[in-house]
Amino acid sequence: MADELGKVRKKFVEKVSKALIKQLLDDLLDDGILNDGQKDAIIEEHSSTTDKARSLIDTVKKKGDEASRKMIAHIQSRDSTLYSELGLSSGQPAQLAAESQAEQEWSTTLMRTTETFWMEKVNDKNVYSAGKNSIRSRVALLITNIKFSDEKLNRHGAEKDEDNMQKQLTTLGYEVVKYTNLTGKEINDAIIGFSKHPKLKETDSVFVVIMSHGKLGTVLGVNWKKGDEKRDEFPINNIYKHLGSEKCPALLDKPKIIIIQACRGEEEGSALVRDGANSDVFCDDASQPDPSLSAGEDNIEADTWRCVHKEKDFISLLSCTPDTVSYRQRDRGSFLIQYIVEVLNTYAYKDDIEELFRRVMQRFEGFSVQTKRQMPTKDRWHTLTKRFYFFPGI
Repeated sequence: MADELGKVRKKFVEKVSKALIKQLLDDLLDDGILNDGQKDAIIEEHSSTTDKARSLIDTVKKKGDEASRKMIAHIQSRDSTLYSELGLSSGQPAQLAAESQAEQEWSTTLMRTTETFWMEKVNDKNVYSAGKNSIRSRVALLITNIKFSDEKLNRHGAEKDEDNMQKQLTTLGYEVVKYTNLTGKEINDAIIGFSKHPKLKETDSVFVVIMSHGKLGTVLGVNWKKGDEKRDEFPINNIYKHLGSEKCPALLDKPKIIIIQACRGEEEGSALVRDGANSDVFCDDASQPDPSLSAGEDNIEADTWRCVHKEKDFISLLSCTPDTVSYRQRDRGSFLIQYIVEVLNTYAYKDDIEELFRRVMQRFEGFSVQTKRQMPTKDRWHTLTKRFYFFPGI
């Protein structure tokens, strides 16, 4: 791999940006390939970007194949266009990078972002604002239905999900507003109450996690019973109404991250498996034209009111595709929450929320419990206009 870096040295020095060099230095520092002194020397002892690039690639190349392989993998992750231009998009380097990803060791604790990485992003117009004060004002809503009036619907193992998500959100800097075992109306009321939380004016983002049984478009309340005319259900659309721009102006232009762990139907790759004492794997079923561009500026006036998108700045991850079920284990909780915790712990220090969700979805590509299949989806509520980073530890 050191030879591979040597082959692309000239082109790397010509094409790499100053920003990418800083990112690679942070990555290699976190990997333990570079120490603080070596990183500082590359930055401070060389005034031009090309000299910094030469020093970086030569330093890593001298450290051998493993260090070179990791740098190549970071180039691929950080700038796929440059990765391809360097001729690293096929052959041994990409193969080894893929093997490295397959052998991923998931962190059990949240990795901290660097001050350098945060400072690089904080003034980027393509990144949502995340000052230190707003990060410290974060707030999240966590709703978990575990015990139901119909005991056959009790969600064994959901206690673990509740504990895991509360710990994860707290570690990410969110104050957690937690509810357990709510009816559909109580879920709705809890979200309305959350939309009036005093911290929303200061926070940079909110997190909403709802875990229960579900059907397509709804989450089931704890009093739900099959055949009941007045079914105890909460319409998922209400989340976006209550926290959208019109009803919750405090969250205007701020990311709203929604996670729903619930079934969206009864279909699956094989026979339907419901909760039972003999099973350790359960399912959670249960046009206006554009204004004329030729209009004169004299006809345009400023109003106190302004028009905004009703459902702007949302990103949602639902535990499964429409009409299908999602699964959980009695001793470890749902697979979705397990994978979310692993991905956030390992990658939240450097990846934005869209990339983090993509990584979670990748975990399910090889998902197989007997003949069961599950695939989370971002669904239609994906209206982020910028990148959002958690910046853990800042």
